[in-house]
Amino acid sequence: MDIFKLSACEIAGKVSSGVLSATEVTTAHLARIEAVNPAVNAVVQDVSAEALAAAAEIDRRIAAGEDCGPMAGVPVTIKVNVDQTGFATTNGLKLMQNVVATQDSPVVANLRAAGAILVGRTNTPAMSLRWFTKNDLHGQTLNPRNRDITPGGSSGGAAASVASGMVPLAHGTDIAGSIRYPAYACGLHGLRPTVGRVPAWNSSGPDRFIGAQLMAVSGPIARTMADLDLGFRVMARPDIRDPWHVPMPYDSGAFEKRAALTLAPDGMPVAEPVREALIATARRLEAEGWVVEEVDCPPMRAAAEVNATLWMAETGFAAASVLSEEGEADSLFVFDQMSKDAGSADLPSVMEALRRRVGLMREWDAFLDRYPLLICPVSGELPFDQQSDVASPESFAGVYEAQLTQRGLPALGMPALSLATGAADNRPLGVQLVARRWREDLLLRVGALLEASGHVPDVSDPFGI
Repeated sequence: MDIFKLSACEIAGKVSSGVLSATEVTTAHLARIEAVNPAVNAVVQDVSAEALAAAAEIDRRIAAGEDCGPMAGVPVTIKVNVDQTGFATTNGLKLMQNVVATQDSPVVANLRAAGAILVGRTNTPAMSLRWFTKNDLHGQTLNPRNRDITPGGSSGGAAASVASGMVPLAHGTDIAGSIRYPAYACGLHGLRPTVGRVPAWNSSGPDRFIGAQLMAVSGPIARTMADLDLGFRVMARPDIRDPWHVPMPYDSGAFEKRAALTLAPDGMPVAEPVREALIATARRLEAEGWVVEEVDCPPMRAAAEVNATLWMAETGFAAASVLSEEGEADSLFVFDQMSKDAGSADLPSVMEALRRRVGLMREWDAFLDRYPLLICPVSGELPFDQQSDVASPESFAGVYEAQLTQRGLPALGMPALSLATGAADNRPLGVQLVARRWREDLLLRVGALLEASGHVPDVSDPFGI
């Protein structure tokens, strides 16, 4: 049995029942990291000593008859932009390499409390600013399924760690696609929860400004929908340190089996393999008794404009000087291009963006009341060639347009699921499912239904290793 190929649910069951020890599981995954990470560069901070100690403690507690939680012995990676006690919260910056956390962020604390074993910390672009994962501190992360394409960003290290079998489940964050796009690019499932679902806070730095407070979330990336469900339930446990957290019940009740299919939101260009995957998903749902209508969704581009204003207002106000001092060429280029798109981020524009956001949310709520599920692209294109966003201003503009849904949905605060469906042209492929706020249960149930009749992501042996 290749332990590193087991799902998180399988591992939790075997460890809790004594079939496997947490130490056996942890050792197997650390060996997998040692074998493949040098080629992939997903894990950039070594936490193996702490992981083995935590696994031994799980084994001691199980031997004593204790319940160690729903994730007992499950190896997990944590993205380097959230606090984990004793490790630097670098966010991909040389300037932050000595900012060592003195307490866990809520999402990390929740994973520990559920029995998860934290086996490594994963790479992100500088300031978590790109859909590609490369920085001057930790280097470049490669996609284990195809080294010539991006693993996504900003949670590229997280997705690469799951796709290559370093862990069955990873923590990621998303303010403009940073969970959904890496999952898509690495052929995995990724859930962006509702804002307020998963508690967040980093004690290592100051609180974030209004854009991130309204749009940034943590969430899981996994190879199976059951693991995604498990990771979400654990991550969403309450923590008093986050005033935005809302302790909503997991199950929000019955829903009508009616879905909207929007092939090209606001007329965005969509590659033919992406269109085919969307249509195939709709047909599969119809075969399961759903009514699916091809309709236009509410404004996505206007929502993306709100995202750009709020995100750039924060980044420009709080982080432009940091990016300049860091001097990382790719991030400076991307920030410059994004700033041009956002335009002026002064007080009047931010206030107007906040007002527009409320109206858009109202319009989207009405739409998703009629259609409890939206099927739309994760990206308009198959996963991009490595570094294509910094090849030229024109190349960046093409990437930016393809990521319209990545940018638009966070401004609305709603949950979205990136669901792997297969591959085309040696590049992973998937679709995006969207629901009303707090309806992660709907997304996970539909995702499981589609997974059962379709594609199940496997563990990749990167580059023939």
